[in-house]
Amino acid sequence: MKFSNGYWLPRDGWTVERARQIQSVEVVDDGRAIEVFAPVRSVETRGDVLNTGAFTVRYRAVAPGVLRVDIVRWRGRVGTGPALPLSLPADYRGEIEEDGTSVTLRAEDLTVTVRRSGGWEASFASAGRHLTSSLERSVGLAIDPRGTRYTFEQLGMAPGERIHGMGERFGAFTKNGQSVDIWNEDGGTSSEQAYKNVPLYLSTAGYGVLVLDPGDVSFEVASEAVSCAQFSVRGDHLAYLLIDGPTGKDVLERYTAITGRPPAVPAWSYGLWLTTSFTTSYDEQTVTSFVDGMAARGLPLSVFHFDCFWMRGFHWTDFVWDPDTFPDPRGMLARLKARGLRICVWINPYIAQRSRLWDEGARRGYLLRTEDGGIWQTDMWQAGMSLVDFTNPQAVAWYQNELRAVLDMGVDCFKTDFGERVPVTGVRWSDGADPVGMHNMYSYLYNRTVFEVLREARGEGEAVLFARSATVGGQSFPVHWGGDCESTFASMGETLRGGLSLAMSGFGYWSHDIGGFEGTPDPGVFKRWLAFGLLSSHSRLHGSDSVRVPWAFDEEAVEVTRTFTHLKMRLMPYLGGAARDVREHGTPIMRPMVLEFPGDRGTWDLDTQYMLGPDLLVAPVFTSTGDVDVYLPEGEWTSLLTGRTVRGPRWVHEVHGFSSLPLYARGGAILPLGSVEDRPDYDWADGVTLRLFAPADGRTTTVVVPASDAGVGAQDARFLVARTGEEVRIESDSGRPWAVEVGGARTECPAGTTSCVIALGTEGETA
Repeated sequence: MKFSNGYWLPRDGWTVERARQIQSVEVVDDGRAIEVFAPVRSVETRGDVLNTGAFTVRYRAVAPGVLRVDIVRWRGRVGTGPALPLSLPADYRGEIEEDGTSVTLRAEDLTVTVRRSGGWEASFASAGRHLTSSLERSVGLAIDPRGTRYTFEQLGMAPGERIHGMGERFGAFTKNGQSVDIWNEDGGTSSEQAYKNVPLYLSTAGYGVLVLDPGDVSFEVASEAVSCAQFSVRGDHLAYLLIDGPTGKDVLERYTAITGRPPAVPAWSYGLWLTTSFTTSYDEQTVTSFVDGMAARGLPLSVFHFDCFWMRGFHWTDFVWDPDTFPDPRGMLARLKARGLRICVWINPYIAQRSRLWDEGARRGYLLRTEDGGIWQTDMWQAGMSLVDFTNPQAVAWYQNELRAVLDMGVDCFKTDFGERVPVTGVRWSDGADPVGMHNMYSYLYNRTVFEVLREARGEGEAVLFARSATVGGQSFPVHWGGDCESTFASMGETLRGGLSLAMSGFGYWSHDIGGFEGTPDPGVFKRWLAFGLLSSHSRLHGSDSVRVPWAFDEEAVEVTRTFTHLKMRLMPYLGGAARDVREHGTPIMRPMVLEFPGDRGTWDLDTQYMLGPDLLVAPVFTSTGDVDVYLPEGEWTSLLTGRTVRGPRWVHEVHGFSSLPLYARGGAILPLGSVEDRPDYDWADGVTLRLFAPADGRTTTVVVPASDAGVGAQDARFLVARTGEEVRIESDSGRPWAVEVGGARTECPAGTTSCVIALGTEGETA
């Protein structure tokens, strides 16, 4: 939200007050914090203290490399929650250093320094390196013509600094020059609205900012004060965390430690998901024809998903299979599972008036109520529908019991659709939470409710969702997909930009509707999207009013599906390693180029390519002709598909057929490739091939190939790879057979092989 008319004046009818002078700085909270008292005008005489407002700004070290800032105008206006899901060490305290002119608070390398007197200024640094500052006009209160109050902060930006993140955003990846409102909406992928809003941004200057407000946080990124990133909230209290880097990965590691780290997801979830599509007509015969068609064409399928109409229209959600279409749901699910498939079904948190659950939910107080004690209802989506009130623990238990019954029938996971259309006026939540704050947080409570019952029923590491809405902490309940995109190249680009921004917001796994959701893609769009979708962490074929089985487009689409599905299955040892980075460090599988190459300014604005894990560069093709431009950072890059080697940094123009795209391995990479190409859930270390790309002389690298959940009793396999001159030595504790490829040579290592020596360009010797 903008408060200014140009730089000097407020908007017409508005009042804007800013912290002008530091009147005092005190050490408070038993030496844990510093508190600054800052009037909105200079106080030179006793009379100046009259009729003058003031801000109290408190800085506290709350975790290693994390500072909390609280800006308060009137303390009596306290919110009613909900609070963001934060986990901070209760006993952490920073260090305070004082001298005659300033006070510094330290959280490890991260510091904030405030002068003892003079005009307003607070400066943030890390290990002596300046990060950003809150300057003379930065802290303020804006009051609109109706008396609504907004507190804001402006943090200075250096020339060339870039801002990224803020959840799923479909516009330009770099947020400079944009106005962003953190407000979940069901708005598709072609506007400023988004399903997943996170009040977090990362700066290329080496820090991150998380605004501690669940409601409608507003950002102006070099768009009001063009040398500042501004953020504001409604009311008299603005709190935020400043999170140290120095890299984006470091910021995300600290951020996910505080708000929740994405857990492991089951190996089978990385395989191809196929759905009925949304409004298409389907029954068991249709579903079986899809599954048979995939098998007959040699197309590996891991999950079959039933979209909304597994239930009767006007009954969503009642968790009852449509008896006319599916007279034997248990038998059908058993028949599908006998073919090695996992089953997903669609749900939402809305209860239609015709649902068998509505009367019970209304009677017991499980549905959102209006301020006058009635039940909140709408006809948008389902006739007379209401929202489950997930702030009521009994409503949570009620909803979870319904989910358990579906799981007991043989369903493995849920697509948790919707959760964005949540009213903010005229309603009262069970726990008294502020309706504005609940608008975004509803998605967190909804997905947590479902994920918890999946984890309880299936076990740790086996729970997985396919979720659309999210906010802070939502990354703890994976997987998320990009929402309702159009079936065009332009929308394919929007989808990628949304995924890149979501990755910069702490979400480790991500998917999207291959081919687009709305409309029917032409075969060219579908085939290009296949390569993109199958080189994402999770891959789903889904549409709205038309199906996405590959043979519905052309025979080449079948070949493209087979090529990239087989490739992804072989990449499972590599993706499994990248998934460990997700759960141990909060580093996403799909990584914006700036996240992997923060020192290369050429990557800072890139939103048409990404890194899949640490070593594979993927550049989707957004043209029917196959023309694509790809940026390769410094070093040697080798095409995984053609073997072509290119040295960066440079832009490269390429032309690709439908079964190809720019897919480059970086120099020095050791890529573990699995031996199975028809399923994702196998023992990834059994028969693994280590493919070495330009190994560096004198370098020793440890490669860990995780054992997937299919390897009963199997252990991780470790490989120690060292090059000395023209010789590469590999030591292994695997116990299973493995192989090495380097420089065009391949060496097979039988089970029990513990070491292998390869002279570059020749076949190696094993022991």
